Amino acid sequence: MAIDHFEYTTDSVIAPARQLFEISPQDAVELPVATKAIYVGSGGDVAIRPVDGEAVVVLRNVVGGTVLAIRAATIEATGTTASDLVGLA
Repeated sequence: MAIDHFEYTTDSVIAPARQLFEISPQDAVELPVATKAIYVGSGGDVAIRPVDGEAVVVLRNVVGGTVLAIRAATIEATGTTASDLVGLA
């Protein structure tokens, strides 16, 4: 097992991600964990509903390789053209 020098430190929104998970955009389906950020592998548009928001906002022309520092509740299929999305939590 890898040594984790930060095992007993408090997690926060600005701390490095402790979990990674693939995101398959789905309309009105909440992510398993609210994200600290989202990695966009292949560029395009990303339709996001933030954890404290009711409205979906589409971020247009996000470049592949971008990390979006957004606490997301959902990534909607409608309006999302980017792919290879990874949630960082």
